[in-house]
Amino acid sequence: MADKWIQKAIKKPGALKKELGVPEDEKIPAAKLNAVISDLSKKAKEGELSKKELKTLHRANLAKTLKSFKEFTEEENLPQTKE
Repeated sequence: MADKWIQKAIKKPGALKKELGVPEDEKIPAAKLNAVISDLSKKAKEGELSKKELKTLHRANLAKTLKSFKEFTEEENLPQTKE
């Protein structure tokens, strides 16, 4: 049931990169992602977010979450050494 939630969550691939001005063939730098989340979160607390900014915040949070999944799975897939 929940095995394909990532595919369902990503409605428009590349939309966040386009909004942030990152070329399609490059990864979004973690610093840029954290800065966008920080700025938009502050605005959200003040209640001044537009609909577009809210969508960007959601996309940035999802991107940050997915980045941590990839790092975790890469560590998991390391070859096992015999002891």
